[in-house]
Amino acid sequence: MITLPTTPSFSLQGRRALVAGGSSGIGLGCAVALAEAGAHVVIMARRRDQLDEVAAAMTTAGHSVEVMVGDIADIDSMSAAIESLRPLDIFVNSAGLARHTAAIDTDAADFDAVMNVNLRGAYFAAQAVAKSMVADGRKGSIITISSQMAVVGGIDRAVYCASKHAVEGFTKSMAIEMGPHGIRVNTVCPTFIRTPLTEQTFSQPARVKWIEEKIKLGRVGEVEDIMGAVTFLASDAAALITGTALMIDGGWTAD
Repeated sequence: MITLPTTPSFSLQGRRALVAGGSSGIGLGCAVALAEAGAHVVIMARRRDQLDEVAAAMTTAGHSVEVMVGDIADIDSMSAAIESLRPLDIFVNSAGLARHTAAIDTDAADFDAVMNVNLRGAYFAAQAVAKSMVADGRKGSIITISSQMAVVGGIDRAVYCASKHAVEGFTKSMAIEMGPHGIRVNTVCPTFIRTPLTEQTFSQPARVKWIEEKIKLGRVGEVEDIMGAVTFLASDAAALITGTALMIDGGWTAD
């Protein structure tokens, strides 16, 4: 008699998740995806009005959700917020900032602004969640929304690329250190996704042409393209996946 294997569960029933940058764009998609899979989701962003609007819509859809105002660049307040939300099983950081200029035109203010959110804020938020999971004995999943630009370069994107390349570095190191605790640390690396953050890029015909030529599947990304991947990485179906960058790039980086 053959014993058939059983597919691990994608369910997140009974788990608590925090989604930073959860009031719009990819973060909103992540929050909905986790809630659809059964998690109780805390959505965090800087604007209370947007958070309340999203929470109302999610509640109407039957999801378990609460809101918390927070800024990932404010390391002390983020640490306190994460402490107050314990225990956490899942953390998705979708907070991000882009200031696109030619490398020779980048000024220190733009450099610091991008790094404070995309790298410094991301690092210490992941650190705080990891600390809480270790203290609570939770075998959790930490997911940072990175970018295809974490593995390639791009026009006018030297600072953004630098921040995302660095995210991949700390993700791998944290994955190694957190492995013995059963905590998985991964990134999701999308191509260009239609969100408020990318409106500036999609308003430039030359940039749109460049994007469409690079994406092998022949279309730009939508928020829905990210949702399944985040649910997967948060769930037991990805129990042996850590220190990995999951590319959702339509084949951009296949060259």
